[in-house]
Amino acid sequence: MSRQTVRGLHHVTAIAGPAQENLDFYAGILGMRLVKKSVNQDDPGTYHLFYADAEGHPGTDLTFFPWSEIAPSREGWGLSSEVSLAVPPGSLGYWSGRLQRNGVQLSEPEVRFGEHVLPLRDPHGLRVALVESDESLGRSFGPWSDSPVPAEHQVRGLHGARLVERDLVTTTGFLTNAMGFRHAGTENGWHRYTVGEHTSGGHVDLIEAPLANRGAWGTGSIHHLAWRVDDDAHEAEMRAAVTAAGAQPTPVIDRFWFHSVYFREPGGVLFELATDGPGFGVDEDRARLGEKLVLPPWLEPNRGAIEAVLPKLTRAAVA
Repeated sequence: MSRQTVRGLHHVTAIAGPAQENLDFYAGILGMRLVKKSVNQDDPGTYHLFYADAEGHPGTDLTFFPWSEIAPSREGWGLSSEVSLAVPPGSLGYWSGRLQRNGVQLSEPEVRFGEHVLPLRDPHGLRVALVESDESLGRSFGPWSDSPVPAEHQVRGLHGARLVERDLVTTTGFLTNAMGFRHAGTENGWHRYTVGEHTSGGHVDLIEAPLANRGAWGTGSIHHLAWRVDDDAHEAEMRAAVTAAGAQPTPVIDRFWFHSVYFREPGGVLFELATDGPGFGVDEDRARLGEKLVLPPWLEPNRGAIEAVLPKLTRAAVA
């Protein structure tokens, strides 16, 4: 496999409202495991909550900044408008019933690029789609034994994301030339671009909206899409590639569980390159992931002040 390509989604980070409501939905209703309870390293008075499979594998991770005091997001170009999660083939009947019983806002089921999809909104307005996918995850799935969702129906990981662009050509050229994507199809105005070989988490669907307003972050919006790179050397190669294509990436930032580089693609959506390691097990026993507040070493001296301003979280209410 070429080194000058990302490996698919590493994680997707979104903006939520109250943290407890976020936890109750993603752990209690969707049945994902809270694998890391930490803080936004650039705003340590705010949680950073990470939901994934039982092992916290890269590519399974949907994360949130609960900034409940900010306004709702404004839809428009320059944002990722939806995250999709892979579920096993034949499981949408189970999910439709479970979500309806819990009062979740659902849209009509769809078929997108041959896959059955159930679109929904989370409690704070984020667009989420459950996609029946038989694609390889590129790794072993770790079912969570304590999930309220049976293992045969559990969310397997990230499937892809949707982007709204003012100018499709500049972004698709960047994706193909700098990041290794290829065009995989067009349907109902949406253009699918893919990396990897039939691997879940390797999709972005783009639509051109030249007359739309510029979108704005807020509760219910996706903050950024993070793309997997193997290691520091691969990250350096990809950073050089996006720089050559006109992006302005940050220096490498140590996030402790992975190393990050941030930049905006030509249409304005915030991207990240994130290494597969060291991973979430570097500072916690994998059997106890997410049970306590974990801080990177450089924030540990401020633990008392940080804990004093964070709202208390209780175990997710199980639906």
